Amino acid sequence: MFKEAEAFLENDTVVGIELIHKAGSDREYQRVLTATTSYILCKNEHVAENESFFYFTTIFNALQLPVPMIHCISVDRKHYLLSDNGRAALLDIVLQQGHTEEVKQLYQKSLKQLAKLQLLGDEKIDYSNCFAAKQFDAKSVLADLNYFKYYFLDLHQLVYDKPGLNREFEQLAQEVNAIPTQHFMFRDFQGRNILIQDNEPCFIDYQGGMKGPLQYDVASLLWQAKAELPETWKQELFDFYTAEVEQYRDIDVSQFQYEYSRIVLVRLLQVLGAYGLRGLIEKRSHFLSSIPQGLSNLDKWIQQFDLTSYPILEKVILQLTQKEFKQKYSAVKASQDTKLKVRISSFSYKKGIPQDESGNGGGFVFDCRGVLNPGRYEEYKKLTGRDKPVIEFLESKTRIHDFLQAAKQAVDISIEDYMARGFEHLMVSFGCTGGQHRSVYSADAMAKHLKEKYNLDTIVTHIEQESKGWVN
Repeated sequence: MFKEAEAFLENDTVVGIELIHKAGSDREYQRVLTATTSYILCKNEHVAENESFFYFTTIFNALQLPVPMIHCISVDRKHYLLSDNGRAALLDIVLQQGHTEEVKQLYQKSLKQLAKLQLLGDEKIDYSNCFAAKQFDAKSVLADLNYFKYYFLDLHQLVYDKPGLNREFEQLAQEVNAIPTQHFMFRDFQGRNILIQDNEPCFIDYQGGMKGPLQYDVASLLWQAKAELPETWKQELFDFYTAEVEQYRDIDVSQFQYEYSRIVLVRLLQVLGAYGLRGLIEKRSHFLSSIPQGLSNLDKWIQQFDLTSYPILEKVILQLTQKEFKQKYSAVKASQDTKLKVRISSFSYKKGIPQDESGNGGGFVFDCRGVLNPGRYEEYKKLTGRDKPVIEFLESKTRIHDFLQAAKQAVDISIEDYMARGFEHLMVSFGCTGGQHRSVYSADAMAKHLKEKYNLDTIVTHIEQESKGWVN
């Protein structure tokens, strides 16, 4: 913890620190628990990005908009302490509760506050303080479209008219650039960046904001792949948002809707590019598991909106939404009727391989001892694979990602077969020398992967941790 945070907390007692797992960025977050409350501690080496966040937050706080409070900042501007505005993101809630009336109301509250942030914030913001692009102009749109082309389209080696698609991308970029409703654009306004506390939203991760079309943020939220909002919800919530905007600005509703359709398309393509980079290249399971929903969104878009003025892009989208292509990423999902129970264990080879209590035998036993052992180093000996320093060591100094990628691919084959055939038991075990570092990290990572990809709940047992009372 940096010294300014220590000084801020000197009259409170810190009782614990929790690591918050990274999502898509390289920023590091921890939850600092004190005797009276909790805070979020952030570390980000990208100082220019931090400065934009500090600047926007100061303005939004002054306007009493739903964003965190900044309590202190380190001298080097790489660390800062925020108010803790909740553990549950809007996306978590919709995935857990489904498309209920209560969840719809949370979306409405979020859109109501979004309209205020975009329009009132715009009046106060000096966009020269944006750390990257200051406006979502034709160059920005073209960058998003090329992101899709390079990291998704070309990775799949689809045949298409490349010069023709480039011309259409430039045409689409100019069309979006001509949209007149330019105000503050959050840039990544989606359910993971909306925290819910006491039934009210709080926005985070808006440091990439810039001047841009109002509809972009609505498109990001309502067409988020993982949320899978019903089509009736999308239109109803868009109409709700439009009514909120009209309280501040006069708009041509019909034109606003048309512009929205174009921006949705740009966003859907950009998101597929992100899934390609983060999932297909970097092998992050969270992004890989989102590809089917991303393709489904594209399919829904092409069925609703006209694209005759972009014939080459239309052909590309029709290729991506063909049944044969989508089957590449179709994965079975667990439901209430799924019988399969997966038991995942970490263990010490000194104590022996765990027994399969189901009586079926078999399953997987992965030997983690080929991965460099953090336990060789004095500073990690009393820590486990759930502690932040060990996690950082494994992720930056070992081949743990390569090891786990191979393990996940092997386990996935059995998971899909067992679910299809109605099998009830599968055991997956990770062993290392002491059952303390590598195996613990690997078991937790496998459980997270199976939840994200198959919506499959697992039973995780850390044998050595539990025997010593180390489990959180």
